Amino acid sequence: MLVAVLPMLVLAIVLTAFYTRSRVADHEEAYRARGQAFARQLAAASEYALFSGNRDSLQRLAAAMLAEDDVTGVMIVDQNGEYLARSGNLDIALPPPAPPIEASRLFSSPHTLRLIEPVVPSTLELDDGLSGISLGFGPASKPPPMLGAVVVDISRARLDAHRRGLLLTSSVAIVLVLIGSMVLANYMSRGVTAPIRQVATAVERIGRGQFSARVPAIGGGSLRTLADGVNEMAAQLASAHEDMSRQITDATAELRARKDEAERATLSKSRFLAAASHDLRQPMHALGLFIAELSQHSHPPTVRRLVERIAASAGAMENLLDSLLDISRLDADVVHPNIRPFALQPLLDRIAADERPGADARDLELKARPTDAWINSDPVLFERILGNLVGNAVRYTRRGRVLVACRRRGNKLRIEVRDNGVGIAPESHEAIFQEFVQLHNPERSRDKGLGLGLPIVRRLTELLGHHLTLRSCAGHGSVFAVEVPLAEPVEEGSTADTARPPGDLGGLRVALIDDDPLARGSMQSLLSSWGCEVTAAGDMDALVDAVNRGSSPPQLIISDFRLDGSCNGIEVIRSLRAWQGETIPAVLITGDTAAETLRLAQSEGLPLLHKPVRPARLRALLNRLPGQSD
Repeated sequence: MLVAVLPMLVLAIVLTAFYTRSRVADHEEAYRARGQAFARQLAAASEYALFSGNRDSLQRLAAAMLAEDDVTGVMIVDQNGEYLARSGNLDIALPPPAPPIEASRLFSSPHTLRLIEPVVPSTLELDDGLSGISLGFGPASKPPPMLGAVVVDISRARLDAHRRGLLLTSSVAIVLVLIGSMVLANYMSRGVTAPIRQVATAVERIGRGQFSARVPAIGGGSLRTLADGVNEMAAQLASAHEDMSRQITDATAELRARKDEAERATLSKSRFLAAASHDLRQPMHALGLFIAELSQHSHPPTVRRLVERIAASAGAMENLLDSLLDISRLDADVVHPNIRPFALQPLLDRIAADERPGADARDLELKARPTDAWINSDPVLFERILGNLVGNAVRYTRRGRVLVACRRRGNKLRIEVRDNGVGIAPESHEAIFQEFVQLHNPERSRDKGLGLGLPIVRRLTELLGHHLTLRSCAGHGSVFAVEVPLAEPVEEGSTADTARPPGDLGGLRVALIDDDPLARGSMQSLLSSWGCEVTAAGDMDALVDAVNRGSSPPQLIISDFRLDGSCNGIEVIRSLRAWQGETIPAVLITGDTAAETLRLAQSEGLPLLHKPVRPARLRALLNRLPGQSD
């Protein structure tokens, strides 16, 4: 429609505008010529009357001129511009004649056309055979003086009406051209665009998945070929879609079966790992407690060495279980950092003291440059980060030195752990932060760690919001750096560790609940060796009976989380507290590392220790509980 209408419309407008403008210009020119003829005619007729000063004759001439069509006003003035005769209505918006009047003038307003014509005296030539003497003004003399001027006002009404008629005729012509163009375009669309629209509609339906859509038989030639091609394409797409749907259905069923199988395997593995973890922690817990109690007795040197080796082996297993526990706690999002300002130097001194025996054994120089900086972080978790980085540097440096240095960068402190050990290839920088990845320990030697230190470091730095970087290449050592916010120094009393050192636990009455006889016996034996009065049982009822037989209520409750029956350790602690009518300090011990267990203990406000429990950690916790003294 646009292709058919637009060119015709533009051409019609251009031609009509040109024609109309030409006709209007012709009419205006003819109108002016007619007015000039009236003015000259009146000027010629007024010459003698002006010369003689006959006002009556001039008035009659002016009145007679009003009889002409379109003349609305007439005025005759003398050479000084004073009017001598006037007739009709003169347009006051147009300027009057002003001396000197030397030539014809034309003025125009929206409604009137004014012509001013000077009255010039005539020249009379006499042919009397004399010596060429002329009367009047000869050609060689000066121009004759003007006698005056006539003013003729002609109405533009008929000219405007004619112009409006031309514009109306032009508009009608353009409308007729537009209607004709639209009729032509409609005729063309029936023969061309309608079939194309049908093809487009069918293609759109096919694009939406309606492969049954077809184009009806239309036209001929190229349009027919196009319709047949679209129909053939739709048939092929319908066939391909049917085949693909069948394949997708089969693949979906297979994937669903495999997904169900994988979920069952994952669930089975999770149950196995949970049970294996719990069952493994139980004997490890008892073993550690027995070893701790055994080490408190006097032994011959050979037996003492044997006990130390057994303790070292058990300690290695406990380190592995502790690292796995740390990973699970970090992944479960149950570790909540305690961010506060603290001095960095004491932390560096402790790490250097802990790692110096290992460095001396490898003949390495371990140095921590002194610093007076204070940082804002969790001191316990940050010590774990730096301890793991320094420990890794010591283990993987054969000779040379390990350096811990600090650099200020704006409002942050960059703490670097440098070594000149084996180094790490750039392509392995990301792999070393994965669990159990050890690039230079294919034999899985225990003295080179477990492959969990760096994964813990990454999780802790992300938890604390610190920036961890690594710069290293194979054979040229490594630089691990952690950026932490600087803090202003505070009073020592506000950052001093309020934890008390382990003291005497003699006479402490402890109620112990554990359904595992081996774990219960080892814990009871260890607590008794510390001087505690232990009442132990495997369930709630047995413990209540044992407490009733005693003379005094317990001062501390230690309970396993998983117990026989329908209740768990948290419910047992609640019941004992309700029975005694007071809030008795309690400790929850479990071999279950599930995130839900951690959340339950935190919501209850109970200290939670995971099996195997290290005796030193247990004793330190008992001394920190409310009501205990050094």
